[in-house]
Amino acid sequence: MPLELVAIRCLTDNYAWLLHGNGRTALIDAPEAAPILAELAARDWSLDLIALTHHHADHIQAVPDLVAMTGARVMGNALDAARLPPLDIAVRPGQTVDICGEPAEVIDVSGHTVGHVAYYLPESGMAFTADSLMALGCGRLFEGDAAMMWQSLSRLAALPPDTLICSGHDYCRGNGAFALSVDPQNAALQSRLAETFAGRRPCAPATLAEERDTNPFLRITELRPALGLENASDAQVFGRLRSMKDTF
Repeated sequence: MPLELVAIRCLTDNYAWLLHGNGRTALIDAPEAAPILAELAARDWSLDLIALTHHHADHIQAVPDLVAMTGARVMGNALDAARLPPLDIAVRPGQTVDICGEPAEVIDVSGHTVGHVAYYLPESGMAFTADSLMALGCGRLFEGDAAMMWQSLSRLAALPPDTLICSGHDYCRGNGAFALSVDPQNAALQSRLAETFAGRRPCAPATLAEERDTNPFLRITELRPALGLENASDAQVFGRLRSMKDTF
C-alpha cells in the first residue's frame, strides 16, 4: 500500500511534503515550521525524518525549529553537507535509503544547484524533485549549466510514467504561461491549465506522464522544429528553452 502523501503550502509558493506509513512520518524539505507543525498536530503524527533536497534557504530554514520541536533526524547529500544543516544521515546519489520503511533511491539532479538530489520511492510511485523537475517547468540554473540540468531531467524522465512528481514550488501560473507561448497548440497543456486555474486540481503533484505531455522542458523533440534547432543536441535545445524562460 502506498505511503500517505500530504502537500503543505509554505511561505509564498513553496511545497513541503509529508509521508506517513509503517508507523513513521517523514518530511521532504523544510521551508516553514508553523504549517508543518500544524499539519502534524492535526493528524497526530510525530515526525521521524527530514529529507533535504538542496541547500537553498527556502527549503532548509525550518530545520532547527522542527528538530527542536520533534527530535526528527535530518538526511541530506553528503557531497553538499557544508551548505546543509547538520546531517544525522549523510547520503550520496546512487544510494538506496529508508524513508518510512520503504526504499528510496537518491538521484543526482544537479543543475539548479550542484548537489541537488531527488528521492524516488518506487513502491509508492513518488519522486520528490524539488527545484529540478517542477510542475510545468524546471528550476533556474543558479550553479549548474544546461548540459548538467538536461542530464538530471533525463534521469527523472526515465522513471515509470505513473510516478507522481512532487516538486518544490507552485509556479504553475508563470510556468503555464511560458509553456503556452512555446507550445500553443498543445491540447493536454490547455486542459491541465484550465483544470488547475479552475481549482479542480493542484499545481502539484502530477504524474510524470502528464509532465512529459505538458512540460516544455520534457518536450524537446516536439519543440525542436519550431525553435529552428533541428540539428542541435537535446541539451542545446533545452538550454535555449531555459534561456527563453529566464527572460519571459
